[in-house]
Amino acid sequence: MDESLIRRLGAEFIGTFVLVFVGCGTAILDAGNKGVDYLGVAMAFGVAVMVMVYAVGAISGGHFNPAVTVGLALARRSPGRT
Repeated sequence: MDESLIRRLGAEFIGTFVLVFVGCGTAILDAGNKGVDYLGVAMAFGVAVMVMVYAVGAISGGHFNPAVTVGLALARRSPGRT
């Protein structure tokens, strides 16, 4: 594997991890009635995506959702190698 691919995969992994950790963590807090409502959970997901797009989006393209990446690859709208 070349270094560029490793950097892109690492950026996607970190972005996906932060998205799931922050978004699902907020949803779990909501389940315990800690004062976070549906809007708070939606904002947590949105802010997590926004922060990760600004942080590592230029490296990886900023999908942060493996389903989107696979879907784009199957539709041939995303190049396999760059």
